[in-house]
Amino acid sequence: MGFRNSGGTAVRSGSVTFGTHVTGALGIDWPTVRTSEALPVPIGPGARADHTWAVCLDAWRVPLGTHIETRDVAVRWK
Repeated sequence: MGFRNSGGTAVRSGSVTFGTHVTGALGIDWPTVRTSEALPVPIGPGARADHTWAVCLDAWRVPLGTHIETRDVAVRWK
């Protein structure tokens, strides 16, 4: 995932939150599990930072016949 700082000062802290959906075989959306991670900081003015995270769920959250999809991403800059 890429983050670009279009502001005039460096981003020194923040978090990214992922919404991972558990989806049944018939396409029914089960609970969404949210996980948060720290941003790859600092990100200077006009700079770009790329980072990859592994999103994991406990096996009991993903019953047989379902799958997971990370569909929602929110960033909080501090």
